[in-house]
Amino acid sequence: KRDSAQPQERGAQARQRAASRTRSASATARSLKKMTAATVEQTLGGENFMKLKLSSMIVSAAFLGLILNCISAFGQLAEPANDLGVRLGHIHLVVKNVEAQTKFWTEMMGGAVVKNGPLTLIQFPGVFIMLRQGDPTAPPAGSIVDHFGFVLKDINGARAKWKAADVKYTIGATNPNQGYVEAPDGVRVEVFGDPSLPGPVGMDHIHMLLPPTDIPAIQAWYDKNLGGLTGKRKTVATSGVTDCVYFHRFNVSFSRSDTKREPTKGRSLDHIGFEVKNLDALVKNLETSGTKLEAPPRMVPNSNVKIAFLTDPWGTYIELTENLAPAAN
Repeated sequence: KRDSAQPQERGAQARQRAASRTRSASATARSLKKMTAATVEQTLGGENFMKLKLSSMIVSAAFLGLILNCISAFGQLAEPANDLGVRLGHIHLVVKNVEAQTKFWTEMMGGAVVKNGPLTLIQFPGVFIMLRQGDPTAPPAGSIVDHFGFVLKDINGARAKWKAADVKYTIGATNPNQGYVEAPDGVRVEVFGDPSLPGPVGMDHIHMLLPPTDIPAIQAWYDKNLGGLTGKRKTVATSGVTDCVYFHRFNVSFSRSDTKREPTKGRSLDHIGFEVKNLDALVKNLETSGTKLEAPPRMVPNSNVKIAFLTDPWGTYIELTENLAPAAN
């Protein structure tokens, strides 16, 4: 299982496969170019071939660049869906000041603002952050979803930047490679350092707290309804393991809480989102198995994004989306 602080074979193999795809695409393009050139030269003769070759080189370079860019984007953003066509999609925050939140997620955490029709998203490898202006009832602490986590390539550099900007952060007492940073509206983000990360930042996990007797049931629920892979991961702040469900390289983690946790809806971390290949088919399966939706599938106006909402039995408000990522991604 994946170790959030030190990515295990699962994450490393995914990055190796992405690099292998890039090398393979480059080699294939070179081979095709060589074979095609030999054949065309025999047909056209030397002078005409040289004229054609110049134009061909320009087109080939542009086409190869497009292939490599697409492979790179896929490796960072389009994590494979599971057997139910589901993968981690977004985290939706209700915030008092959208501008301040946007500044934090872009300047302090390294996200990029992107658009999909009328929707504005902050893009990270593996997840989008979405912001909605409002007056949250409370911060995430005290709700079923306590926090979420990111991996940073240079955690010490990030901490220096946060300190200069007067952003609150803590360093783990037993593991200095782990800690927390606080976004506006009391949104707490767990952070880990990993120098082997291919980019500066990436998504890691969403962390829920609930009674220990409920943990097997919530794992089974996310397995059955959203296709999560039940497992465990190593804890980072302390020794031991944490129960979780995996969505490709990322996970939803579950730790024990001896106090009752409140629903997420209305808080600054209002809901979490999962991207679905075929939303109508998934909803049909959910309804057949007895899971009720709070809002059936509908289209977001002036877009090709389809959405639906439900709440898990422990109070996590969930949005299901189809086509949330901008087309280029």
